Amino acid sequence: MTAATATRVRPEQRLHDWHEPARPRAAATVLLARDGARGLEILMTRRSPTASFAPGAYVFPGGAVDAEDASAGTRAACRARDDQDDEQVAYAVAAARESFEEVGVLLASDADGHPVDGARAAALSRHAPLDAQLAERGWRPAVERIWWFSHWITDRDLPKRFDARFFVAPMPPGFEPQADDGETFEPEWVHPADGLERFEAGSFHMIFPTIRTLRALRRFATVDALIEHCARQARPVPSCPRAGMLAGEVERYQEDEPPFGELELTVPDGRVLHALDWQHERPVALTRSVSRLTAPNGSMMTGPGTNTYLVGDARDMVVIDPGPDDAAHIERIAQEGAGRIRLILCTHSHPDHSPGAWRLQRLTGAPVAGMRSAPDVPAAWRFAPDREVADGERIAVGGCTLRAVHTPGHMSNHLCFVLEEDGLLFSGDHVLNGSTTVVDPADGDMGDYLASLARLREQPVDYILPAHGWVLGPAVAAIERLIAHRMAREAKVLGALRARDGGTLDELVLHAYDEVPPRLHPVAKRSLLAHLLKLGRDGHAKESAGRWRATV
Repeated sequence: MTAATATRVRPEQRLHDWHEPARPRAAATVLLARDGARGLEILMTRRSPTASFAPGAYVFPGGAVDAEDASAGTRAACRARDDQDDEQVAYAVAAARESFEEVGVLLASDADGHPVDGARAAALSRHAPLDAQLAERGWRPAVERIWWFSHWITDRDLPKRFDARFFVAPMPPGFEPQADDGETFEPEWVHPADGLERFEAGSFHMIFPTIRTLRALRRFATVDALIEHCARQARPVPSCPRAGMLAGEVERYQEDEPPFGELELTVPDGRVLHALDWQHERPVALTRSVSRLTAPNGSMMTGPGTNTYLVGDARDMVVIDPGPDDAAHIERIAQEGAGRIRLILCTHSHPDHSPGAWRLQRLTGAPVAGMRSAPDVPAAWRFAPDREVADGERIAVGGCTLRAVHTPGHMSNHLCFVLEEDGLLFSGDHVLNGSTTVVDPADGDMGDYLASLARLREQPVDYILPAHGWVLGPAVAAIERLIAHRMAREAKVLGALRARDGGTLDELVLHAYDEVPPRLHPVAKRSLLAHLLKLGRDGHAKESAGRWRATV
């Protein structure tokens, strides 16, 4: 199964024909590490300006895995740790070989298991097969002192690709790194923060995985701390970045970054064809049936603005969340859907989602649909649609079927919509990209919110199209992260109650949301209250005269 068919999105709904990416070649990279005057330092070299891959870039030593690295004889000669399987050993052997060939640093053990130092390694040739030279002396690659740190697969849009394991190895004694002056030049020890500062200044060219690796290394003060992390971490998950255009430049993103899901949906083969800039003037196509037009109401609460989605074909269209009553935005929606808009759907009745529905109705004549708001909500949130949408109701339009899913929590009348044919979830404010939604007890409920998340997790969807932010994917993983975040916050709220023998909202927000900037505390207090009310119903907290205390 290829990336083009691994999701429910119908092939005919894709924006671009599939172009098979180049097949990646197995490779290994080694982060030679030492403790310097300012802490951890990593050996880096500059690649030849004529290299076929990353010319002129500063990199870590590494290269392709060859047949001898993976041979049974090589594996048998090594004394691997219990956590190193045959595949890891082959990559670690390749890392050791490349370290010697590129910078003259030998990662080998003698017959007694001691590191081979620089004086003994001086007799070896960097231009002859390393395995034979080691065997002749009774030495072996020191795979037991090589630790797997990360796993990178070169971006799909590049013509030369590698499936590379990044390893960490402490610098053995007695070596002075020397470049081969063919593939690599100018070896130097780099403090991660310094390397990143030089990169930002434009004097230290690096490719994406190298940049992200240095960022990850900043949190380690010593070689021992870095190796301890490698020893304790779970098996590294491979990362294959995706690229898009932003402000006219190519930008790359990993799987856990906000634009990744949108790039995967719009161009699954990885070519750089999709612009990530927020558009308020014209729709952005996401599939052949779905476009997004973002309202110009960006703010601290709305991010880049409210996403209006246009769903359908050349004959029939549904509008999801027309947004605020912004005349220019509504006019653009009406122009884009001229003669085609059959229904105006609102996920909920907050002022940045539904007020524009009535202006759009006047321009198009389409009925407004959604779920009626509770009678006691603030006046600005009241909503009485022309057509009430029920949980589970299906709406057919333009070759698409939208199924309504009632998801109370953010608001009691909140609806999400599943585009069944393509596995897309229009999540309104229930799931956002880049932030967590506010649950305001004025009409919101944290228990309902979590229950609705659990229900969404069971929906047959692959991508989430939120009301604020880029497309999210994969859907289940995004929802599970959000559930985990909310439960961690609940535990932090309960911990704050217990540690301080309770407190008021103003007191508790300082501890339960201590990582949140103080300017956001008024907003955070809304969700804090929602957590406290849920803890109260669960029997873990109680309130008296505005002060909350833990009961267990």
